[in-house]
Amino acid sequence: MGKYFGTDGIRGKTNDEPMTPQTVLRVGMAAGSHFTSGSHTHNVVIGKDTRLSGYMIEPALTAGFISVGMDVILIGPLPTPGVAMLTRNLRADLGVMISASHNPYEDNGIKLFGPDGYKLSDDVEAEIEARIDDVLSDKRVTPDRLGQARRLDNSKGRYIEFVKNTFPRGLTLDGLKIVLDCANGAAYRVAPSILSELGATVIPLGVSPDGFNINDACGSTAPQTMQAEVIANGADLGIALDGDADRVVITDEHGELLDGDQVMALVASYWHRAGKLIGGGVVATVMSNLGLERYLSGLGLLLHRTQVGDRYVVDHMRTSGLNVGGEQSGHIILSDFSTTGDGLIAALQALALIVELQKPVSEIGRVFEAVPQTLRNVRLPDRDGSRSKILNAPVVRDAVARSETRLGGEGRLLLRPSGTEPVIRVMAESDDEDLMNDVLDDIVAAIEQTVAPAAVAG
Repeated sequence: MGKYFGTDGIRGKTNDEPMTPQTVLRVGMAAGSHFTSGSHTHNVVIGKDTRLSGYMIEPALTAGFISVGMDVILIGPLPTPGVAMLTRNLRADLGVMISASHNPYEDNGIKLFGPDGYKLSDDVEAEIEARIDDVLSDKRVTPDRLGQARRLDNSKGRYIEFVKNTFPRGLTLDGLKIVLDCANGAAYRVAPSILSELGATVIPLGVSPDGFNINDACGSTAPQTMQAEVIANGADLGIALDGDADRVVITDEHGELLDGDQVMALVASYWHRAGKLIGGGVVATVMSNLGLERYLSGLGLLLHRTQVGDRYVVDHMRTSGLNVGGEQSGHIILSDFSTTGDGLIAALQALALIVELQKPVSEIGRVFEAVPQTLRNVRLPDRDGSRSKILNAPVVRDAVARSETRLGGEGRLLLRPSGTEPVIRVMAESDDEDLMNDVLDDIVAAIEQTVAPAAVAG
């Protein structure tokens, strides 16, 4: 990670660096200058979620792009995958999503997409980052070459039709009652329309954004209300998206959750039987459950693991020729349809199987038995927090070595610094839950010795 870019673009607390108007303007100038060459018109698509700070960040970015000669197409609140789709369809040079995804409203962020609709590589981000702190005076254009800004009025309609067309022709959602939690975020308008137009009876939650309530006790990271509403309404299932709708979790008719690993397994097995799974496997991250790996192996399929971050999953899918990938958190990438995680498209593929089989979600949704897995976060004093020094401290390395010996080949252990928060994440999984918790206690205690007075966040 660099000074500005983390595992998913630039992110931070609003009005603190790097999410200040001054720095955001420079990001626009830096990214715009990187993607402008030649005298033809250059376009950038800018979307956002529903955070109050979007009203500050959007014009700052717009000014930066215009100052280096780019025309700006503003599409307003729309899911992140919608920005990726429109960037490609409008043949823009760059796409920008203003969002901090599942984070609270105080945070915001900037995700960048290339003209092909894919998130930028580490190398391109590094080149842009190198420009951000430059004065960039030589990149500002003369007054006659300034860019212009316009709003795209039909952006929501375009995305709705795009997503609906991924649902198999000949199938409908007639007769299904679905609780849909939009997290008071970017999908609050488009998601209910998509499911309703396909025939479902939709019970909407999280569709009244006020600038402050995005991800607030709702959405994929807080699905308890959705789970309760499924039971209360006798719904067939529940779907919860996150703030920018690139994540999804699903619940069955009893309120039992299916995380991203289960959704990946469901779609992959469905596509495998239908002859649509390409590459003989699935791409996931080091966080995905060992149970998923065992299940796929039983089908003769491989689980390819990458570092955490959906763009690393996408990169591996592209280089290895696979069409299903994702993260346990609910980022599901189905490259037959989309260049990035799309919670709605993933949900529709799961719904297609439910419709075809005419069985309740509880019978088909829990595809594999998950190995007990626990994640703990040790909070650092600041974003950098000398993470490499902490992870390489002798007391931590000794605790890790002891734990790996105790787990043997029947479990997994992972320590990694978060790319979006000032924490070190410690994950362990084992069929023996008592052993797993002992291992975690040992490692967390070792890390805390090096981070005092950091607090452990559950």
